Amino acid sequence: MTPLNREAFSALRKGATVIEADPRGEKVLRLADGSFLKLFRRKRFLSSALFFPPADCFRRNAEALAARGIPCPQVLESYDLDSERKTAVRYWPLPGDTIRSLLPGLDTDARSALLLRLAGFIARLHDEGIYFRSLHLGNVLLMPDGAFGLIDVSDMSVQRAPISRHKRVRNFRHVFRYKADTRLINEVGALRFLTHYNAASGIHLEPEHMTRMPNLNRAG
Repeated sequence: MTPLNREAFSALRKGATVIEADPRGEKVLRLADGSFLKLFRRKRFLSSALFFPPADCFRRNAEALAARGIPCPQVLESYDLDSERKTAVRYWPLPGDTIRSLLPGLDTDARSALLLRLAGFIARLHDEGIYFRSLHLGNVLLMPDGAFGLIDVSDMSVQRAPISRHKRVRNFRHVFRYKADTRLINEVGALRFLTHYNAASGIHLEPEHMTRMPNLNRAG
């Protein structure tokens, strides 16, 4: 990572637009050149982020996804803002809209078709050895060319072999934590969603796995 002092950081963010912030400060900036800067705050002096900086994780994960042909942000640089106990990653954003933002504007048939395609995409991620802990409908984009892409990729593990059935169930539990998202998947039907996942997957899940999912209508 490139060290960045306060003066250099101020110069980098000159003319930037704040895209996301919380009470503790800025989280995502759009810089003057159109690239994005995502900031990661180290919450404690001694934490895992000191040894495994999220900005570096973001960069490595983006490289691993790109090597597998899965669209994701193109990382330009990662930074260490040690004086502010932060790291940062600068990247070109991925074009497209999140699945979460698109679904409410679609009719029933189009919504079902998109979600069933998404089930196949998740199966591909799992078979490619990708365990995306932040998997939800707000972190998957539908790109202009119709392909799916991933954003916010710092919290991910990538292995050579397909991920285990246990990890797949855990990953879906994260997806189904979000009630508004799960309500739309319930409209498609849980078993129908599972069938499309299994059709694209090398490791199948069984209907009883659906009983472990929060907010899911098992009758669907």
